[in-house]
Amino acid sequence: MDAPKPAVASVNAWNAEYLDEQYRRYKADATSVPDDLRSFFQGFELGMTRPGRDGGSGDGGASHFQHQVDKLIEAYRDVGHVAAKLDPFGRTPERPAVLTLAFHGLSEADLDREVDSSVGPTLRAAIERLESVYCGSVGSEYTHIEDADERGWMRERLEAGSPTPTLARGLQMHLLEQLVQAELFETFLGKRYPGEKRFSLQGAETLIPLLNHVIETFANQDVGEIVFGMAHRGRLNVLNNVLGKTYEQIFTEFEDAWDEDFADGGGDVKYHRGYSATRMFANGKQVHLAMASNPSHLEAVNGVVLGRTRAKQRLRSDTERRRVAPVLIHGDAAVAGQGVVAETLNMSQLDGYTAGGCVHIVVNNLIGFTTIPEDGRSSRYCTDVAKMINAPVLHVNGEDPEAAMVCAEIAVEYRQKFGKDIFIDLTCYRRYGHNEQDEASFTQPILAKLIKDKKPILKSYARRLLADGRITDDDIAAIRARFVESLDEAQKMAKEQPKDPTIDPGSARWSGLSNGWTFEDGETAVTEEAIAEVCAALGRVPDGFNVNRKLQKLLSDRAALPETKAISYADAESIAYGTLLLEGSAVRLSGQDCRRGTFSHRHAVLRDAETADPHIPLNHMREMGVPGTDDAPGSQGEDGRARQARFCVYDSPLSEAAVLAFEYGYSLADPKMLVLWEAQFGDFCNGAQTIIDQFIASAEAKWQRWSGLTLLLPHGYEGAGPEHSSARIERFLKLCGDENMQVVYPSTAAQTFHMLRRQVKRSFRKPLIVFTPKSMLRTPTSSIEELTRGHFETILDDPRFEANDGPSRKGVKRVALCSGKFSHELMARRDELGRDDVAVVRLEQVYPFHTERMKAVLGSYPSSAEVVWTQEEPRNMGAHHFVADRLEVELDIPVLRYIGRGDSGTPATGSKKQHKAEQEAILSEVIGPAPAAGKIEPAKKDGARAVASA
Repeated sequence: MDAPKPAVASVNAWNAEYLDEQYRRYKADATSVPDDLRSFFQGFELGMTRPGRDGGSGDGGASHFQHQVDKLIEAYRDVGHVAAKLDPFGRTPERPAVLTLAFHGLSEADLDREVDSSVGPTLRAAIERLESVYCGSVGSEYTHIEDADERGWMRERLEAGSPTPTLARGLQMHLLEQLVQAELFETFLGKRYPGEKRFSLQGAETLIPLLNHVIETFANQDVGEIVFGMAHRGRLNVLNNVLGKTYEQIFTEFEDAWDEDFADGGGDVKYHRGYSATRMFANGKQVHLAMASNPSHLEAVNGVVLGRTRAKQRLRSDTERRRVAPVLIHGDAAVAGQGVVAETLNMSQLDGYTAGGCVHIVVNNLIGFTTIPEDGRSSRYCTDVAKMINAPVLHVNGEDPEAAMVCAEIAVEYRQKFGKDIFIDLTCYRRYGHNEQDEASFTQPILAKLIKDKKPILKSYARRLLADGRITDDDIAAIRARFVESLDEAQKMAKEQPKDPTIDPGSARWSGLSNGWTFEDGETAVTEEAIAEVCAALGRVPDGFNVNRKLQKLLSDRAALPETKAISYADAESIAYGTLLLEGSAVRLSGQDCRRGTFSHRHAVLRDAETADPHIPLNHMREMGVPGTDDAPGSQGEDGRARQARFCVYDSPLSEAAVLAFEYGYSLADPKMLVLWEAQFGDFCNGAQTIIDQFIASAEAKWQRWSGLTLLLPHGYEGAGPEHSSARIERFLKLCGDENMQVVYPSTAAQTFHMLRRQVKRSFRKPLIVFTPKSMLRTPTSSIEELTRGHFETILDDPRFEANDGPSRKGVKRVALCSGKFSHELMARRDELGRDDVAVVRLEQVYPFHTERMKAVLGSYPSSAEVVWTQEEPRNMGAHHFVADRLEVELDIPVLRYIGRGDSGTPATGSKKQHKAEQEAILSEVIGPAPAAGKIEPAKKDGARAVASA
């Protein structure tokens, strides 16, 4: 039997006031009311227009005629884009039946009848106007937008002016010059460097004037910075003709004449690199432009651009997000095919991630590599993903550059007015295949023939201006000659005097910082007074705030930390953040559920138990500073104390790739801020592997881009199964080289405190990968006095042998090297058995590996002592292989004995019983059996889950 279906409220159930209000909305805009109401009102009006109603012949026929006209007008607004002339090859589009007169009961005899419409006095005039607005070179989709104000604005903006206005001669000449520059740049590279990949813009040259007009329109709206992201197609052309990267710099790359970036095996191909510059306009406006570097993971850069934009907005105190704007340039196959696009769009209006709207431009080549749209997406348009956030879409024929200019203006104005995303779908083509050596006719013979026969946009636009008498043949020849001469001269200069093609990474806000690694930590210890101030705030709530009764003890315990002394990882983390904030360094932390903490360890945001209103204790220590103003963090407040910085903490959407990309981008813009991303469980970083591989681990070597981003990855074996045990230490270590990042597994609260603070206090920036101990986040492991002295230790010697009254090192027969949380289990077993012949040495920072420190620690024990490596992770995972290699190469320890789980294809067993047996077997072999160990079943010795001792 089918389940009962919920009943929809009938019209009779609605009150008269509500109906009147909805009817007024319907009359103003039929699409502004729900479908059921719209149907009701249409039926109501149809009934009112029947001839002879209320006993009179009246004008019912006229009213019915007007009603049908209104429906035709709405049809144009809704589906006119389907009939728009968007195809660059001039093929006739399908024409929906709903756009015909007959569909609405109208005929040609009605064309000269007067209509009540803003688009024309007669039906004929209205249709002509609607055809030009909705079925010309621009096809618009906006009726899906839920917000009536946005929808009304789009309608008025489209219908008020001409979709293809005639530009003044000066503007047309400027547009023509841009097309000449775009085409000559590509043809010059094709002739002078015929064997080089360049992923040319040919077939989509309109992108250049489109982007330039976007920038100019933004400048006129007082935008001071724009952050760009795009894939490799057309990138060199955009870098040159939009961002101003010089011919000399680009030709230096083609000549392969700049060795510095590649000296250590780094660098990247030219069409992946970023750039930045400042554009000046004739009216005195200027805009700083930044193009983010991007690998061939086409859409991966989206989150990076938005995070970088958000950080720049903060630094400018741009709370309305109107002075810094993002622009993303997509490919048609990628924007439809790659899931990170949807992840990024989902973030567009979230409190912690919005950048105030993004202008998206799709370079629609009608094909992917060799994949046609029918095989690449299930939707009509590649931009249909935009509808998930009610973003409007403007489809424009790339063969009409003047129409593209209009779209640029509408897009920028919409973004600035509503703070939301908008898409421009530039329909064009790719003159050559995926790259200049590709043969497209193998797989798309019909499209390839159309392209072969197609005249370039420069010729067609020039012919149009010639026909209108706007230019002469001499004008075109002069423009061409000027640019050809400059290209020739630039190539000559690049050969004689190569020019650095990159931007100095240590400039602007990065001044004074470097990427040179050192084991010096900077000043990370703090005063007792600073700790007391932070702890007091952690335990304090505003008057009238209703604390959840289960958290009352937590708050009182935090306030009492200076007296009770013992602190946990969670305490140390909060105090580290708090002391940085007092010193003027802002902190940003985001991730799934990180406000509370997946393991209920953080409670960075408290919620009123009755109202759910939030309170962030660390933002209420002192008067708050405002970046980019005279009252910036560190400046003196009204109470005479330095103003604190802000703790920005957000629960992220259930996404890894887009969110981690966002935080990485954020870290690029503000090196003085501690930026952290926390995975709900460490293995969730799998979902962001592209960002880790292509940006975090390699950006310094590839693009000379530095980042101090910190990843917090909960890690540790507690019988939780294969999904939530391992943060994959081995994968990060495989990515380590040339001191590109730090891999740390702190075992104490004090280590955590100094580790987090040194990330801001040192004179260089490197990504920091932290494996956090899930089961020990709330376990006290340090004294609070340890925060007032010392620094982070890359290796912790055994405290049992460091104590003045401890046993002698001379009796040690085994030194067990390990990392992280497992060390506490080892030391607990050792203390339980009273073993004075086993030392437990903790490797806190696995990379960069501190060889000299390890040599000193191991040298303090007898040379006869056996050195073993033990870990919770399977033998082929964790740090085992990395550490064994380092000890052999750098300390001449050829065979490092391993004690731990055997090789495995999965991180952990799904059985708690088996996990407990495996863990006990390792402890027993390293230290000795527990007194009651006989009750535990031994680990199986056969198969992948075996415990190995080799």
